[in-house]
Amino acid sequence: MTDEQLHISPRVARILMSEEAVYGLILVSGMIVVSGTLVGTSGNALATVAITVFVFYLAHVYAGTLGRLAATDGGAALGTSIREAARHSLGMIMASVAPLVILLLGTTDLIDDKLAIWTALVVNAVLLGVLGWIAVARWTPKFWPRLLSALITAGFGVVLIALKALIHH
Repeated sequence: MTDEQLHISPRVARILMSEEAVYGLILVSGMIVVSGTLVGTSGNALATVAITVFVFYLAHVYAGTLGRLAATDGGAALGTSIREAARHSLGMIMASVAPLVILLLGTTDLIDDKLAIWTALVVNAVLLGVLGWIAVARWTPKFWPRLLSALITAGFGVVLIALKALIHH
């Protein structure tokens, strides 16, 4: 399946098919597990996840900026390095939108707190699987490598769901 068939712009596809997007989803899942276990409310999970993702994004931008400046031996402009690092790390922010919206629904009592937390975790695992599938689909049209990639990538989210189940019960 191509980006055009999915109606994804090339810029958005580039952001979502990044290591930062995958890492961001795994980070969000981990933070949901930890924050949801401590207090058990979607509001607590929402605040914890939003703040943590933002701090990690800033840390990625800072580290990316330093890396770009060092790699050019002082030849890169600071502003350009910051913009490139910010653009490169944007996948982390974009990947967190869906789970944050789900957690927000829990804080507004449109859905139960526990349901919001579990749904956000499951959606993250599904999104990880989809990202794994699409990334390999860009590389090969073969079914088995795509499936294996989807399963491995989703497996990170499933491990965190299992951790949540173990801690919760």
